[in-house]
Amino acid sequence: MYGWIWRHLPGPTASKAALALVLVLAVVALLLFVVFPWVEPRLPFNDVTVDR
Repeated sequence: MYGWIWRHLPGPTASKAALALVLVLAVVALLLFVVFPWVEPRLPFNDVTVDR
């Protein structure tokens, strides 16, 4: 998959590296600001009960 992305990025090696970094940062931002906040209320980690 990474090879396919690398081959389809335009430009020389330095340009490809910069574009790959921008793509990685965009994916991380999408996960942090959209996906994780949407998923967090659906996870059972807040349902903590301790029975005596």
